[in-house]
Amino acid sequence: MAFCATCGSAVEGEFCAKCGSRVGAAPSAAPGPTMQASGAMADNVASGLCYLAGLITGIIFLVLAPYNKNPVIRFHAFQSIFLNVAWIVLFYGINIVLGILHLWSLFFFSSLVGLAFFVLWIILLIQTFQGKTIVLPLIGPIAQQQAGN
Repeated sequence: MAFCATCGSAVEGEFCAKCGSRVGAAPSAAPGPTMQASGAMADNVASGLCYLAGLITGIIFLVLAPYNKNPVIRFHAFQSIFLNVAWIVLFYGINIVLGILHLWSLFFFSSLVGLAFFVLWIILLIQTFQGKTIVLPLIGPIAQQQAGN
């Protein structure tokens, strides 16, 4: 009698009745995106962490040894840095222009821009942790060029 390598139950036939695994085959990997590991973390985890604290984590992953050689992680690190620089420049630029023009009633506009960047940041975090790559329209190609993709 054979035993399932995944759950340990007795198996008659080719498949385990309890978990559905093939008898004699290696246990299957967990469902979800499979990405090649680089160093201690999978690519999608390291890429997602690039966005977590923006400039800081982007720079950290460009400096750390195994991750700075991986073009996927480098792309996300550069895109994270460029996105945060654009966020800062746009936010302060709008506030300065509105302050100079004395359009105090339009200062909510800078808050809307900040909210849009926040939503974009959340989307990038979620999609990157899922193993998907989003190339942003203006800064994405620049990040690809810097990463060597």
